[in-house]
Amino acid sequence: MRIHVTFLDRVGITQEVLALLGGRSLNLDAVEMAPPNVYIDAPTLSPEVLDELREALHKVAGVQAVTIVDILPGQRRHLQLDALLAAMSDPVLTVDRDGLVLLANPALSALCGHDPAGQPLAELFVDPALPKALIEHGFRLPLREVTLNGEALLLDAVPINEGEHLTGALLTLYPPNRIGGRLAALHHDHAEGFDALLGDSQPIRTLKARAQRIAGLDAPLLIHGETGTGKELVARACHAISARRDAPFLALNCAALPESLAESELFGYAPGAFTGAQRGGKPGLLELANQGTVFLDEIGEMSPYLQAKLLRFLSDGCFRRVGGDREVKVDVRILSATHRDLERMVGAGSFREDLFYRLNVLNLEVPPLRERGQDILLLAHFFMQQACTQIQRPPCHLAPGTYPALLGNHWPGNVRQLQNVIFRAAAICENPQVALDDLDIASTAMARQGDGEVGSLEEAMQGFEKELLAKLYRSYPSSRQLAARLRTSHSAIANRLRKYGIPGKA
Repeated sequence: MRIHVTFLDRVGITQEVLALLGGRSLNLDAVEMAPPNVYIDAPTLSPEVLDELREALHKVAGVQAVTIVDILPGQRRHLQLDALLAAMSDPVLTVDRDGLVLLANPALSALCGHDPAGQPLAELFVDPALPKALIEHGFRLPLREVTLNGEALLLDAVPINEGEHLTGALLTLYPPNRIGGRLAALHHDHAEGFDALLGDSQPIRTLKARAQRIAGLDAPLLIHGETGTGKELVARACHAISARRDAPFLALNCAALPESLAESELFGYAPGAFTGAQRGGKPGLLELANQGTVFLDEIGEMSPYLQAKLLRFLSDGCFRRVGGDREVKVDVRILSATHRDLERMVGAGSFREDLFYRLNVLNLEVPPLRERGQDILLLAHFFMQQACTQIQRPPCHLAPGTYPALLGNHWPGNVRQLQNVIFRAAAICENPQVALDDLDIASTAMARQGDGEVGSLEEAMQGFEKELLAKLYRSYPSSRQLAARLRTSHSAIANRLRKYGIPGKA
């Protein structure tokens, strides 16, 4: 039986209450003192003895009430803590300041094969330097890879302080794909599924219909389309309606990184793989996205060496990290995209034929914006609303006089170019109605070349940035004013003004 004694707090009253209990030779499992309360767990306390005890307790000066309770507060907290730890799917343990395990949840005990409470950390982890590093740095270390019972995990340490004094730490171990899921959520700012593909033209309806049929097929998918057509949106939409939708979606632009960096980003690297490598190694996107999807953008820019390594992975799902000798096997679907003619590249010997056929099991063609005339105005209005929200200006809209120019433009940069034009207009125009002169579509023709293609994406983006800053600088003639107008940092604007040689740069 469990009882709760409430009393007026005075010196010595708790000793008097406990003396009454001790005089009756009761077997006490627990006593919790929290003046002005005493909680008592006495399994052998019978109703008859309770009546006599209650009468005796009420004779103690200051005792107000004696009631029966279902559970003691400390016991309730303990049960809640056990339930919380059991509900955590990731292995979790707490340690004292010397690295001795105090408590572990069932997930960690299952991983170890026993309850590690009372063990030093040095007996759990393969790396003998890890416990020492944790203690020396006050359990403040960046996320790092560890091995526990043969399984590679990522360790996150959070110090526990009492005032200014370190008392221990909470250690959480994550499978790499759990971190991958967080990364995917962090970078995911698009609508789910095919809601992200705005438009009602026949080409876009055809694309959606075909994509929805093949999105659920668990095989490599190659997406082809001109620069700026939204190939990554298509890839994300296919992932969102596939059986892998609850697992990570991670992307790598093969054209944005040199070969060595692209390799370590995709495949990860082993401890000590190269100078400056993160101690303990680092998982790559393939491990972080295990059970999910990896999107390889601009696959046509991948080096021959990486093509061979990717081909091997597509063959059996296995790879080795940079500088490592251990085979890693993951379950990942590969989606890839390119604006280049891979078949022509195969014929020229610049892209592996066997890799092309591995990637091209399923394929989609994303139509250019000039073939989606019916969608141009819909997209323009959507981007205008989006731009106004982004730069926190009052809502504005396109004047009807802009429609012929928008519909008649060739849009060599496709949807991305349209979005840039609309954003520039929203940023520059001070009126609620954006006129034709505010769009500055004519200047976009400078990006065209004889074959109708964009010369260089980097050059086009820099040209857009330079023109926008130059125009806004007339009304906001200092880097600080301009930074406030564009809702970004002063240093970022100052660096760009210097880069483009715009007068009055800070």
